[in-house]
Amino acid sequence: MTGTMRKLLLALAFLATPAVAAPCQETRFDGARFTLCEVPFGADLRLFHSDAAGTLYGGFGSINAALASEGKALGFAMNAGMYHPGREPVGLFVENGEERTPIVTAGSQDNFGMRPNGVFCISDSGFSVIESRAFAANPPACRFATQSGPMLVIDGALHPRFIPGSDSTYIRNGVGVSADGQRAVFVISENRVNFDQFGRLFRDALKLPNALYFDGKISRLYAPALNRDDLGFPMGPIVGLVVAKP
Repeated sequence: MTGTMRKLLLALAFLATPAVAAPCQETRFDGARFTLCEVPFGADLRLFHSDAAGTLYGGFGSINAALASEGKALGFAMNAGMYHPGREPVGLFVENGEERTPIVTAGSQDNFGMRPNGVFCISDSGFSVIESRAFAANPPACRFATQSGPMLVIDGALHPRFIPGSDSTYIRNGVGVSADGQRAVFVISENRVNFDQFGRLFRDALKLPNALYFDGKISRLYAPALNRDDLGFPMGPIVGLVVAKP
């Protein structure tokens, strides 16, 4: 067994653990480095965009400041979907059961509209990644939801437009969901990767049947257990695990 395979198996064993103190861990796949953050269903996972007054959070620090009044903090967080220049979500966004922006089902030339795209949903029964047109036809009751695209894995198959060996490489992040909806695994690449490589990580290494791309180039992670707090311009949608404040 090679050292790379041993590290990957250790990472997969980590992902099989239903609850851990530090949700994020680094691993390697196909010559690239990734950071994986797993959340079991039942944990306090939320999507954030703006506060009750409509003020954009924009970053991890603003969310932590807001959570402090609850005696809580972020266990980890990352950007969670594409946004317009004003930081409004491009597609569907549901926060605390309230639809902030509607679903978009039309295709387009950008990554978001590379159909099939999809929606990451947190409901009262589990996590799901659902193709956007299927979601629009029969919307589930999501407490939180964010739309993005393209889908990376669709029912166990890679997106049909992915090109093996493509030279379109970026730092990328996204989420995959287990078949039973009881685990969500958030991933950010530490090296520039193409869509095919990123999708194969979810399908072949993590064995997740459905996965959704969040974004590239602007991808950022907050993981205090790894002493990591990526800086950058204000963001739109953010997903974060809420834990008791240390």
